[in-house]
Amino acid sequence: MKRLLRLQSQLLREIEKYEALVPDRDQFIDWEKVHMASCARLGYLMALERGVDADLAACACAVHDYGRIITGRQKGHGEAGYLPGKEFLRKTGLFLEEEVERLSLAIKNHSNKSEIGTPIEEIVKDADVIDYYQYGFGFSRDEQRERYEKLAERWECVISKNP
Repeated sequence: MKRLLRLQSQLLREIEKYEALVPDRDQFIDWEKVHMASCARLGYLMALERGVDADLAACACAVHDYGRIITGRQKGHGEAGYLPGKEFLRKTGLFLEEEVERLSLAIKNHSNKSEIGTPIEEIVKDADVIDYYQYGFGFSRDEQRERYEKLAERWECVISKNP
């Protein structure tokens, strides 16, 4: 968990840096901070339940919107964040090269909600749609809604289809 805290601290500094560099954004900058922390917690809990490396999954969830942080745009942010996110992860000094690659692929692929990826990628996708919905944002694509509804059926006692 200390690695997650260090990653989030460095990511908060990145968010502050890009707040000044990219003032015109699709989402307000405070959303990026809340979403980073909230998704990381959701991802950690999901990983524990699924038998996946919880620390690495939480880190992937924390950094998954790196592309939106640096561009300010929702459209294409997964792909846009892949290489810069990989560089950011390397600079943190917190991850082995193999972990950097796994985390970077989660950044790149998390928007493809209908495609099945690695267990960590799937956790990122699930945490993303749950977090987005729990804060009152609707779904702009059917694949997001379908993923959420599938999760809501599985976790009926925890999340609701109608918050």
